Amino acid sequence: MAVRLQMKLGVVAEAERLEDSPDTVAVVEPTIGATSRSKGSLYVVVAGIGRARRLQDATRLVADTIEGEYYYDESAGLIACLEKSLRAANRRLAAEREHLGLRDEAAGSLGVGVAVVRGTELYVTTAGPVEAYLLHQAHLLTLPDPNAGSGLPVDELTPQVWRGTIGPGDTLVLASRNLTALVGPDALRDAVTTMHPQAAMEQLHQRFVEAGGGGSDGALAFEAAEVSATSGRGRPVPARPPEPLAGSPDRSPIPLADSVGGGVAAVSAGASRARAAAGGALGGALARIQDLLPRRGPRYRRVTPAATRRETQRRAAVAVLAFVAVAAALGVGLWIVGGPGGSPIDEVTAGEKALAAVREDLRLVYQNGSNLVVDDPQKAEQLLADAYGQLALAAKNGVPVTTLGPLRAQVVGGLDDIFGVVEVAPRTAFSFAGQEQAFDLGGLVLGPDGAPYVLDRTTKAVYRVDLAARKAVAVVRAGASASGTKVGTPRLLATGGPDVLVLDAKNVLWRWRPADATGKGTLARIRIAEASTWGADILQVGTFVRNADDGLYNLYVVDPSEQQILRYSPARDGSGFPGAASGYLTTPQDVSGVTSMYIDGEIYLADRGHVERFISGRGSEWRPADPPDTLLRPLPTYTYVASPGARGEGTMYAFDALGDRIVAFDKARGAYLGQYRIAGGGADWADVRAFYVLDGTGGQAPLLYWIAADRIGVATLEAAAAPAPSTSPSASGAPAASPGATARPRPTATP
Repeated sequence: MAVRLQMKLGVVAEAERLEDSPDTVAVVEPTIGATSRSKGSLYVVVAGIGRARRLQDATRLVADTIEGEYYYDESAGLIACLEKSLRAANRRLAAEREHLGLRDEAAGSLGVGVAVVRGTELYVTTAGPVEAYLLHQAHLLTLPDPNAGSGLPVDELTPQVWRGTIGPGDTLVLASRNLTALVGPDALRDAVTTMHPQAAMEQLHQRFVEAGGGGSDGALAFEAAEVSATSGRGRPVPARPPEPLAGSPDRSPIPLADSVGGGVAAVSAGASRARAAAGGALGGALARIQDLLPRRGPRYRRVTPAATRRETQRRAAVAVLAFVAVAAALGVGLWIVGGPGGSPIDEVTAGEKALAAVREDLRLVYQNGSNLVVDDPQKAEQLLADAYGQLALAAKNGVPVTTLGPLRAQVVGGLDDIFGVVEVAPRTAFSFAGQEQAFDLGGLVLGPDGAPYVLDRTTKAVYRVDLAARKAVAVVRAGASASGTKVGTPRLLATGGPDVLVLDAKNVLWRWRPADATGKGTLARIRIAEASTWGADILQVGTFVRNADDGLYNLYVVDPSEQQILRYSPARDGSGFPGAASGYLTTPQDVSGVTSMYIDGEIYLADRGHVERFISGRGSEWRPADPPDTLLRPLPTYTYVASPGARGEGTMYAFDALGDRIVAFDKARGAYLGQYRIAGGGADWADVRAFYVLDGTGGQAPLLYWIAADRIGVATLEAAAAPAPSTSPSASGAPAASPGATARPRPTATP
């Protein structure tokens, strides 16, 4: 008798999974016998590596697609269906890439591990950062992984399926590479060998958490166990009750009951005989009457030859086959002419209707006696949004791109005018290209002397750039000596009062104080208490000026290991920060995702794509409003923030790395004010690494300065009106805030 197997499953409960884990684990064990025999049981682990906003939605989408496509497809064998389900998941993930926030650099960030058990057959395939291990006779085997380098999504996926057998006692493990790399294969083997799969998975996950693991933690294991077969014990025999009255006379114990019963039986028998006699007499009378009726003579039998019958059947069969062939040919011809999506007439009609709707919406907006974009922005937004949807419908129904292009440009231009989108013309303010060594800029601040300072990782130096003279002078360089100490590799830049601050790789803070406008100045080390305990994970440094006349400022340090923003108070003589740090945040929190910090008395952080404001160390409900152009572009992912205004005043500018745009919003209320994009869809902001904004003088528009790999760019931001000057004290940080008027971008219809 064939061995029947039952799988003992082990997975980590969802309540015990890490909060930042985007992984999805799916198990399908069919209860229908036909499905179980043809498709088997399906086990899926989808791991996500990266920081995409909707990475968990992406892993769930992949798992659901694989499950649905695998069990739905009955057209091929098991391996072919498994490969087709993986390719379908890859195509759907690529189609939803923009919606799920997966940019080009996130390609291949999803790993997939799939196992199928049918009877004693085992099929396994993996792709990307998911690994498969088979425990056989106390030996941990790593299954071949030909798809290890090609995670999802990819342009073309060619999955390879490993096929083998599974027997009693064998265990298969599918786990994220992030988990196995930290726990190790030895711990995995010991746990799976000595424990039930459920206990083994819980122990491995606990070790992963205790070792400081984070992010992807998806894993499952199942062990094959033999199901004992039932055995026959002979044919069952019914039990017969005893007969206590056997041998006794068949007489009733009730007096006269036998006599009365016998009389009733005799009467009943007599009545039955009388009934039979009457019925026989009546039947005989009816038969004699029927014999007297006239009868039709028998017909002659006509015999058809066998050859004639076969010829008739052949002709009928030929007629049926001819009818089927004509119907099939007609159907195929109609399908070829009309296509699977409907007839060309229907497509042309739908495309023309959508195109006519677009033109009518544009006529109502621009050619109906007024320009609704200016006179009635709300009505214009409704009409243009409808036109945008009709453009997609027209493109779907085959309207040429050459026809839709001008209309699309007009629709998008009108919506951009309503949403306050300003196209700017960038230019290069200074370029390091052409030098002997390639530059890799990593920091930018506005110095106290009005010149930009940049940090270059390749030359390990900080440069003061004279934009007017087109000249860059190295003011701080790794290996230079000052205050009896050599400068390490510069890591972070900031400004504080009259100083440019440089934090090197040894957590030593250096102060460069300009002496004139030619790049001359003095370099000195700033002593900081507890700086040796910071570690190598410092993300940002910034300052806030306490006394501008004496050049005294507080120092703020973003330290993820402390889950805190450390605040240091200066010495009275400005020589350093001798006191211990105080935690600025009233409640410690995870700050490992901070990419930018701006300080003006309040602290603004760009943290994991969002902008947060902290007042006196407490988080607030203040949030920048989302741009209203979600119909045209995805929600922003902010990486850098800056503002030229004073505390609580003016405009805050944030760079959206997902949309390559600068979004402006009111610093006090968080209301959306407008946004800036490169004219003509240029790629000048595709590699922004830091920026700051200078207010325009004399009613002129603000200036935006940013850095790419080897140049400093500048663009003029269009302003609606000249603002009033501000007299509030200046703030400094990274980038530094400077005194001046607040320039607002072009006003919008929707705040």
